[in-house]
Amino acid sequence: MKFSLLHPRVQLVTIMERIYGYGMTTTSGGNLSILDENGDMWITPAGVDKGTLKPQDIICVKPDGTMMGPHKPSSEYPFHRAIYQKRPDFRAIVHAHPPALIAFSIARQIPNTRIIPQAHTVCGQVGYAPYRLPGSLELGAVIADTFAQGYDAVLLENHGVVAGGESLLAAFQRFETLDFCARTLIQARSVGEVHSLTDDEIALTRKHGEKLPTFKPTFHTSRERELRQHIIDLVHRAYDQQLMTSTAGTVSARVDENSFLITPYGLDRLYLDLDDIVLIRDGQRERRKQPSRATRMHMAIYQAHPEIGAIITAQSPNAVAYSVTRRKLDTRTIPESYIVLRDIPLMPYGVQFDDGKKIIKQLAKDKPVLLLENDAILTTGATLMQAFDRLEVAEFSAQAVIATAHIGELVPIGTEEVKELEAKFLS
Repeated sequence: MKFSLLHPRVQLVTIMERIYGYGMTTTSGGNLSILDENGDMWITPAGVDKGTLKPQDIICVKPDGTMMGPHKPSSEYPFHRAIYQKRPDFRAIVHAHPPALIAFSIARQIPNTRIIPQAHTVCGQVGYAPYRLPGSLELGAVIADTFAQGYDAVLLENHGVVAGGESLLAAFQRFETLDFCARTLIQARSVGEVHSLTDDEIALTRKHGEKLPTFKPTFHTSRERELRQHIIDLVHRAYDQQLMTSTAGTVSARVDENSFLITPYGLDRLYLDLDDIVLIRDGQRERRKQPSRATRMHMAIYQAHPEIGAIITAQSPNAVAYSVTRRKLDTRTIPESYIVLRDIPLMPYGVQFDDGKKIIKQLAKDKPVLLLENDAILTTGATLMQAFDRLEVAEFSAQAVIATAHIGELVPIGTEEVKELEAKFLS
């Protein structure tokens, strides 16, 4: 879907549906706006249920202040106007009250975006605006002044968060990624000390992802077509389950011994379509498409492990809580966890940027899942469904272990019980 071609009214409703649907605001909370090239501001209305918002509810505020629409604009209209005046590069603003970011707001702490490279790239440094009365000109002034310092996202003291961008999708992705950071950090603090990435470590990802030569496919087999649909279905499912964010998460599947399909770089995961998936054949990428930056790593895994038919890397918050604290995730919690995941090796930061050289040595029949420090969970399988199941089980297991810390000490399945599981299910 070409989101930018949608009318501003439709864009605003579509993004509000995502924010409300994923529990990042309430019926009465949050507001969005788009600034048109002609100076018109399209903004969500005051007093309208965010769960039933329709395009006809959106208000248009003309440059001269004339308002067109059936409702009053959001009470936070003043700070939207003030931000656009101070940041002419912004064309959209997102404001909402997701619980994890509210927690940071009322604790008066700024979420650390240096926990994974993608988060810092999307969000950058986050600003902080002191409390002022909602809907007041004073609130607009302090928020706009904070954005004027160069921040693209600002945490509001005892209030919420505001994110801006060159488009509504960019602003939303910044907002969503910051919420991911907050949720992950909250979970991570039950696990151990959070490790932040340095500038040099973050720079590694920018050097990664050298483009492959291209080719033009002359045919598409039935298997390839089937796998394209399966990848799309699982990516959308992973996004709905918050196992991926709009900007992070890669899925690939082997087509045959010389080719595989992989998700593209830089496209919103929720809006991926069949034609967006990239075919890689004999080390070349499908013409006019840019595959994931992890393509060379996936290619190396498929070449070294013919038994692997699918690979997923994802930033699910509970599993990544172990990644950013660099702690081993104990899978000996319930039989299913150990049977599906086995032991999960913790790989040092940077191995994902060496084209898979170290990763392929760790992967094995009894090690189908890896945890990459300050990055992601990597799962493999003979099929897409098996790799996806391992992602789900890893996230559920991590969530359960983190929750255990609030109840008592984790008592894992014993050594003898593990041997019985291995003998019955894994031999």
